Amino acid sequence: MKVFIVPNYARPDAVEGAHALEHWLSGQGVEAVWAHDKKRYPDYVENPSACQLVVSLGGDGTLLRAARIVGYSQIPMLGISYGHLGFLTTAGPDKLIQTVESALDGKLHVSHRATLAIESTFACEDGGTYQVNSFALNDFAVSRGGQGDMVQFEVSVSGNHIDTLRGDGFVVSTATGSTGYALAAGGPIVTPEFSGMVCVPIAPHTIMARAFLTAPSDVVEIEMSPERPVARHFFADGQNVRQCQEGVPVHATVRRGPGDILLLDHSAQSFYNSVSRVFYGRAGR
Repeated sequence: MKVFIVPNYARPDAVEGAHALEHWLSGQGVEAVWAHDKKRYPDYVENPSACQLVVSLGGDGTLLRAARIVGYSQIPMLGISYGHLGFLTTAGPDKLIQTVESALDGKLHVSHRATLAIESTFACEDGGTYQVNSFALNDFAVSRGGQGDMVQFEVSVSGNHIDTLRGDGFVVSTATGSTGYALAAGGPIVTPEFSGMVCVPIAPHTIMARAFLTAPSDVVEIEMSPERPVARHFFADGQNVRQCQEGVPVHATVRRGPGDILLLDHSAQSFYNSVSRVFYGRAGR
């Protein structure tokens, strides 16, 4: 058996915990495989396909990095919180070994988290275009550029035109991502059991635009308006979607991903416990 370890290399305590985990795994006859430090090896392509479990040690950002590594392969993931929020993580450092042992023994609840498959189209100055395919566990976002000009775009769902919007941007999130950027933009908190998409305008230049939910089979399309060719960006889980420096984002197609993330937690109630703890301040009650 192999376990893939993804630590937050910027946190010495997370790296120390990863070493302690590796030592314990070795004593159990389990091989530990480490993800590379992304800052030192930005272009290294990780391959956890031979592993039966992925453990992230950090905050939600580290878990999202682990999710990008796993992609649609459906390798079970476990998050240990060494960060500030830890909404997606299962336990703290004091229960690291105990929680990993429970995961290896199959004693943890498996939460199926819907993902996104995104195809972004970029236009080049020579008239050509290119596409970039992206994975997201949380969300896809259209955002205004560094000059601060609001963007204009068309939103359609499964061929049905919804609206022409102006504003700071637009978020298409999973249920998992509903507690992130989408929530900050005014969207609802959605149970992980929901497998459709959450669509939320960001600071729209109208009082009419509202968040809405889609069916799991729906496809969301966002077309940037040529009438307002201002700077803008596409982001998948907070990472800038760009294959090269050339090219302006002009179109995005967002649909449910072909595979879920299998997130391990203590019970089916873990989501609501986290909502209570993080957003309603009811820790320990």
